[in-house]
Amino acid sequence: MLTDRERETYTFIQDFILRQGYAPKLREIAAGLGIRSRGTVHRYLQALVEAGLIEIEPDRARGIRLTGEAPPAARGGAVLPLAGRIAAGRPIEAIPGHDEVDLSQFFVRPDRFVLRVQGDSMIGAGILDGDMVVVERRDHADDGELVVALIDDEEATLKYLRRNGDGSVTLVPDHPDMAPMRYDARRVRIQGVVVGQFRAYR
Repeated sequence: MLTDRERETYTFIQDFILRQGYAPKLREIAAGLGIRSRGTVHRYLQALVEAGLIEIEPDRARGIRLTGEAPPAARGGAVLPLAGRIAAGRPIEAIPGHDEVDLSQFFVRPDRFVLRVQGDSMIGAGILDGDMVVVERRDHADDGELVVALIDDEEATLKYLRRNGDGSVTLVPDHPDMAPMRYDARRVRIQGVVVGQFRAYR
């Protein structure tokens, strides 16, 4: 199992690669996590290597590579009992069951990662500020898909994708007070497509 600090290091690397398109250097990880010693960062990286979460190519300044493995907290399956059915429309009889649901089957696969949503531009899609979305890492998407898009290699945003006839791209929010944003296609890079969502109420 990873320590909290090792998990923070892994999350920082994931987010950095998502935003920048390449891996961070040791000094960038240290600065991002507020760590003074690069030796400490190196120790955290070795723990991630041993956990199978990253690989490090020697003699490369940006030689960190994500393996696509699930973090240790998710590996092995988070299992909850399946207690039966509940009506979302016409009431039905609640029938206790004896099965279990392995949550990792829904979310944990290679090339998937989780992002915490900030803002309310997608409230019409039922995605609220603070929710977690599960993203499948891709560099392409179909029209109408909910994507993580990187604009000008600087700002990542969660929006519906719409391609226009003139070759431009429109990123469409799902909020009554927000307008779609249109860009030259060269300014937008698809980082992934949303495939799941979860929210904790307590």
